[in-house]
Amino acid sequence: MRYIIALMIWLCPLVATAQEWEDQNAFGPASADTTLRVLSSTDTSLFVPIIEDFLQERPDVSIEYFVTGTAQIDQVFRAAAEDFDVVISSAMDLQLKLVNDGFSLKVENLDQPQWAQWRQSLFAFTTEPATIVINRGAFAPGAVPQTRQELIAAMRARPAIFRGRVGTYDVRESGLGYLFATQDARASETFWRLMEVMGGLDARLYCCSGAMIDDLVAGELMVAYNVLGSYVAAREDVADTLEIVLPSDFPTTMMRTAFVSSRTEVEQEAAAFVRHLVEVQTGPRNPDVFPLPPLSAAVDETGQAVISLEPALMTYLDPLKRKTFIKEWSSAVIQ
Repeated sequence: MRYIIALMIWLCPLVATAQEWEDQNAFGPASADTTLRVLSSTDTSLFVPIIEDFLQERPDVSIEYFVTGTAQIDQVFRAAAEDFDVVISSAMDLQLKLVNDGFSLKVENLDQPQWAQWRQSLFAFTTEPATIVINRGAFAPGAVPQTRQELIAAMRARPAIFRGRVGTYDVRESGLGYLFATQDARASETFWRLMEVMGGLDARLYCCSGAMIDDLVAGELMVAYNVLGSYVAAREDVADTLEIVLPSDFPTTMMRTAFVSSRTEVEQEAAAFVRHLVEVQTGPRNPDVFPLPPLSAAVDETGQAVISLEPALMTYLDPLKRKTFIKEWSSAVIQ
């Protein structure tokens, strides 16, 4: 039996009046003894089966699921940490800083690789690459660019096709977009050339992957850069229209992470939810229960993890470094 009673909006008196959510839903019996409040950047549609599976044997628990952007999660949670029990975000750097700043509790005896956890307090549960998503109408069969340099060449060759129809994150507003951009810039100077070309074509800037995907499907965009491929793959209506490209020149990957709030009053249930996110992947792959990409180690030619939960992720959160990066990015993209 499924314990989702309805995808209805519950009003949480502590937080709802002060924050406009991208989505807000309630799961489980309204009469539950315990309510678990989850603050997340992941679209509700992708978390419904995960929540249902968690609640299946917990008739005494309900969940309120609040969705907002990655940068907003950091701001909202720092302002009212007592209002939430579990925090989930794709902005690994901001999550790591929250944990380092004392906003999390330990969840001990959770079997997790060292690269996928930090101080038994922050836990990765997906590995997701940044992708280039193409509207098939912009390219002939077999001519879809497979690298950033090929994408640059394609846009330069046909500017009339792409002007005003290329999109990417607004890194000034999106925590995940900023993480992807800084990791790209560390990996290759090609990133800056690509940003300059997109800026010269009047790039459109977005808060999130879902909005870029919607505009790609509508034909408002022909190319979107650094989109979460898992969001595209989850949509059954886009297969004939869109193509996902994993750039072959270098990968940019993030891990979605979760932690238990240090201000929670339902520590046992919050820890159980985080444990569920990690452990649900240990058995056979079941997209009906876990529709997100599973946690896996992306490794380089030496066998080392391409990305891991480590202090180096927070380098570009330094205020001076962030100010400098945003200035350079703005000069390239907002011309």
